[in-house]
Amino acid sequence: MTDPIDPILLDRAAELIRQADGLVVAAGAGMGVDSGLPDFRGNEGFWRAYPALGAARIDFASAASPATFHENPGLAWGFYGHRLALYRNTIPHAGFALLKRWGERMPHGCHVFTSNVDGQFQKAGFDPKRIHECHGSIHHLQCLEPCGDAIWPADDFAPSVDERACRLANAAPRCPHCGGLARPNILMFGDWGWIERRSARQGARLERWLDGVERPVVIELGAGTAIPSVRHFSHQVIRRGGRLVRINPREPEVPTRHDVGLASGALDGLSAIAARL
Repeated sequence: MTDPIDPILLDRAAELIRQADGLVVAAGAGMGVDSGLPDFRGNEGFWRAYPALGAARIDFASAASPATFHENPGLAWGFYGHRLALYRNTIPHAGFALLKRWGERMPHGCHVFTSNVDGQFQKAGFDPKRIHECHGSIHHLQCLEPCGDAIWPADDFAPSVDERACRLANAAPRCPHCGGLARPNILMFGDWGWIERRSARQGARLERWLDGVERPVVIELGAGTAIPSVRHFSHQVIRRGGRLVRINPREPEVPTRHDVGLASGALDGLSAIAARL
């Protein structure tokens, strides 16, 4: 059981949200934990979610790599196919709705920056044109080679996965242009073939939006220092005059005394702030 959150910090977080004219939601892997998604923190957590990979001593960085698609496509698509089905079937937790409501109250609305590839913000009703997926999306595909810069939706691919072996049991998706193997349009480990065109366009829209916001507040959720993409972005917004509410159960420290860090999971932290708004 976690310790109760300091009410003074909650009041300060609520005040930062009230004074803002635009909301930036910055989300890492911890955002999905309250929806029942694994966060792959350390090998033990990863192998609990994928025991077949644990038995073979294949870690997350190895499974999530283009090399595995080249060397063992059945296993690579077993891993990503299972994740695709999992994310399609997951219901976003109530914290998503709180963030959406807070953003809708602000003059400039809300924009999302996330390292998550799960599509949960779109599923929760956030405007797809106001979401920047900095590591790509599992719901989009590209050529493994790649033969070009095409990116297409994964809607027509319904993976059938042997979970005990973590292997794809049906046909893997193919590139419609060259017929070669397709892969998720996700930035993997050791990845020189990721097509970032879609993500880059999202990032440009976010930058244009930020240029018009005078008092942005970042609510950062479940973003740690191990893969610091989200934290780096939050700090960039601070340098532009924004403020930060960081919600993280293990690493809640904030860079300035004007910001607020809450040692909490995403849903608990958001719910506690909501009681002050």
